[in-house]
Amino acid sequence: MTAQQRIVRVRRNYNQWVANQTLEDYALRFTAKSARKWSSFAVANTAIGAVSFLALEAIGGSITVNYGFINATSAILVVGALIFLTSVPIAYYAATYGVDIDLLTRGAGFGYIGSTITSLIYASFTFLFFAIEAAIMSLALEMCFGIPLFAGYVLSSLIVIPLVTHGITFISRLQLWTQPVWIVLHLIPFVFIAFADLKSFERWTGFSGIGGVDGRSFNLVLFGTAATVVFSLIAQIGEQVDFLRFLPPPGSRGRLSWWTAYLSAGPGWIVPGVLKMLAGSFLAFLAIEHLVPPQSAAEPTQMYLVGFGYVFSSPQLALAFTGAFVIISQIKINVTNAYAGSIAWSNFFSRLTHSHPGRVVWLVFNVTIALMLMELGIFKMLEHILGLYSIVAVAWVGALVADLAINKPLGLSPAGIEFKRAHLYDINPVGVGAMLAATVAGIVAFFGVLGTTLQSLSAFLALAVAFIMAPAIAYVTKSRFYIARAPRQNWSGHALIRCAICEHPFETEDMAHCPAYSGPICSLCCSLETRCRDCCKPQARISTQVLGVVNQILPDWIARPLNTDIGRYLGVLLLFGGVIGSVLSLVYFQVSLDSDAPKAVLKSTLWTVFFILTIIAGVAAWLFVLAQDSRRVAEEESRRQTDLLMNEIEAHKRTDAKLQKAKELAEAASNAKSRHVVGLSHELRTPLNAILGYSQLLERDPELPLRRVDAVKVVRRSAEHLSGLIDGLLDISKIEAGRFHLSRNEVHTADFLEQLVDMFSLQATAKGVEFRYIPSKHLPVVVHTDENRLRQILINLLSNAIKFTDVGHVVFRVDYRYQVAQFTIEDTGVGIHRSDLERIFLPFERARTARAKATVGTGLGLTITKLLTNVMGGDLTVKSEVDKGSSFRVKLLLSEVSRPRIASTKEDRVRGYVGPRQTILVVDDNEIQRGLARDLLAPLGFEILTAATGMECLALADRHKPNLILLDVAMPEMDGWEVARRLRQASREPTAIVILSANAIDPSRLLEGERLHDDT
Repeated sequence: MTAQQRIVRVRRNYNQWVANQTLEDYALRFTAKSARKWSSFAVANTAIGAVSFLALEAIGGSITVNYGFINATSAILVVGALIFLTSVPIAYYAATYGVDIDLLTRGAGFGYIGSTITSLIYASFTFLFFAIEAAIMSLALEMCFGIPLFAGYVLSSLIVIPLVTHGITFISRLQLWTQPVWIVLHLIPFVFIAFADLKSFERWTGFSGIGGVDGRSFNLVLFGTAATVVFSLIAQIGEQVDFLRFLPPPGSRGRLSWWTAYLSAGPGWIVPGVLKMLAGSFLAFLAIEHLVPPQSAAEPTQMYLVGFGYVFSSPQLALAFTGAFVIISQIKINVTNAYAGSIAWSNFFSRLTHSHPGRVVWLVFNVTIALMLMELGIFKMLEHILGLYSIVAVAWVGALVADLAINKPLGLSPAGIEFKRAHLYDINPVGVGAMLAATVAGIVAFFGVLGTTLQSLSAFLALAVAFIMAPAIAYVTKSRFYIARAPRQNWSGHALIRCAICEHPFETEDMAHCPAYSGPICSLCCSLETRCRDCCKPQARISTQVLGVVNQILPDWIARPLNTDIGRYLGVLLLFGGVIGSVLSLVYFQVSLDSDAPKAVLKSTLWTVFFILTIIAGVAAWLFVLAQDSRRVAEEESRRQTDLLMNEIEAHKRTDAKLQKAKELAEAASNAKSRHVVGLSHELRTPLNAILGYSQLLERDPELPLRRVDAVKVVRRSAEHLSGLIDGLLDISKIEAGRFHLSRNEVHTADFLEQLVDMFSLQATAKGVEFRYIPSKHLPVVVHTDENRLRQILINLLSNAIKFTDVGHVVFRVDYRYQVAQFTIEDTGVGIHRSDLERIFLPFERARTARAKATVGTGLGLTITKLLTNVMGGDLTVKSEVDKGSSFRVKLLLSEVSRPRIASTKEDRVRGYVGPRQTILVVDDNEIQRGLARDLLAPLGFEILTAATGMECLALADRHKPNLILLDVAMPEMDGWEVARRLRQASREPTAIVILSANAIDPSRLLEGERLHDDT
């Protein structure tokens, strides 16, 4: 069983064109409901602006000139009705689900990769009609301003690009501003013609055409040929829904306005479209009557020049208004063509290349193709090009409409529109199969294989085949190729979901869950993803689908070789050869339309070109297959290494879990030890405080016999030794538990160091050892540090140096540079074995020399010194040789104080105080501690009150209002913190409270927001 593929997330950063939805207009993705902010009228007005294209007049005029009034108008009306009917479901689903024509095609029977073909068909429609419209505008520029056609083509193309970059935001404004002017200019010629020559309409109805056939009566062949050309407009609904997807969601605003906008701008576009084709038919006839050559009569510039000739007697004015009308019409329609083309190409290339540089890039690409077609003279072959294109377009739209209008109501297709790659099969045979069958049938008929009648009706045949095949294939396949995996419905009620790849928020309709990234992914990131290899739907990949079909259709002995390198090579070569042959066939078809072209020479030349290009394609196909094999091997190796790495990561996670558990057990044991040490220290400190206190009182008692003074001093020193041992154990416990806090004091370096020197110089002299103090010349006057901890470090090191030195000297050197102080203590004592240099810093450990073992000590001094140095961010090092001495070096950051506070002077011994008599309340559950406090403070002039419990304290405090309360923490029934809290709440003028406890006080109590005490 293969483990689920997982991929490390790498944030995809889109360029500023893609990230800016004002420029991007939700290309390749669901149109967010938040972006559908325009009114129904604004969207409808923008979409209906597409009917301004003069290709409608050109088509109407061209088929009328060639096939006569009866056949042309019949084709226009019949095909117009069919276009209206096919547009109804397309426009409804696009407007309801907020998707463009490509996303709609994906979810309506074509699949993710299958709709790539339709994107190319739709893109071809946009650049074909862009080229036709721009060619018409170039003719107007040549006629009005004398601009050469080749320059007019460039100008007509480039002028559109800046108008389309900002999508519907600007296009809607452009259509709104130009619509009234365009309508007026469009209607004026017909009004004047009606007044000046009403009978011209009657003469138009009797026009039989000049194509060398009798068009005065209905002719099925001529009707079919004309209808085939008109059918090329069936793809225009794609441009309409590119705007209709911005309609507000149904029901969010007025229902009537929504349906009106939907019908008028969706399927209703064909109504003015039919009127414009009929207008073109009439104007072409009128142009011929005004002696315009038949080959030019279908040009809209010539048509409207004749029309405006009825309005203005001045030829110059007629020419000016014709030029203005044509230019306005072309700008209105070509912004739509260019916009729709940019979206179509974005959809097409995003699936082929898995990259998306932005809709603006494909806008330029689409305009460039149209410019090339104009330079090749597309307008001269309008009818032939549109006739062939219409078959492919009809096959696509027919299959799409069949799925929406037949399969969905019959339950052969899912009810909604699922467009995301993560949920679709690459190929859905329903739409793709129906379109291919309809296309083949139509093209076969178009080239006369099925007879003259079906040749002219090839577009109708394609439409019929598509409508039959789509439900048939859906029924045979049991509709299992629509959804590859069920979409996620529950997003925990969130309206916006952040994509795990690009990290932008999108609405839930645009999101899918990606198992490869283990998170939500937007539709665009999903489309561009290459590393996942569709691991969420492996059965839905095109390679798997093709192999499945091959294995079902062909015998095993044939199917197996097709899955080898040779089989893949032959398939790619066949594809390349088909594309080359199709292109060259189109070239031959285009050139052969000229009766003067040498067809035999052309055919021979094209065959030669075909074989040469096929040889080149063969080499390219083999290189392509080898590259694919190399990529596949690299991916398999990468996947294997990834699996190994993931297994190793899982093993590390298991190890980490065990280590974490062991760490937690060790921390629990350490905490238990710390709690035990703290509890033990409390039990020891209580009697020790009494011993120290009373020994100090006895020392100060003048009536104590001199022979007992030394004994009292021994008692005091012994108690101080025990207290130091307890302090050391507590410091180690605090550091190990991470609850050790440093103070930040201003230390006067000279006074601080002189106190140490005075203390240890006397000890050294008493022992007969020379003590040398070498201060730094650069030592600042005042520094920031924890004075007590620094003193503790230096005292430990200096006392050890003197303790283990019998002869020679002890040097205390202080250096200071760049805010770092270095304290060096050197001695000529017994030294330390090299093997003991690390051991001496362990708790209760000593050097293994005889002198060290015989010396009295706790074994905690160097341990505490090392820990304190590390906690203060410093470094402690030692160098030593046995019988030669040791050198301890401490480096600490002691930042200089630029503006030190004035140091206060202290008297060594407190003898009393000045002012009225003060009352102190001593609260402690231990009678000895209360008695000690009374004996220490009463001689200083204080009135002493004592309390054994919290309740007694509260009562005395309320009655006597003491100036100071000395409060123990650990008391029965009510601890000191609760007593302090109640004292603070009860008194308006807070009494000073000092916490006295043998326990180590929790630092969080000292830093909490509501401070309950004044000192500790």
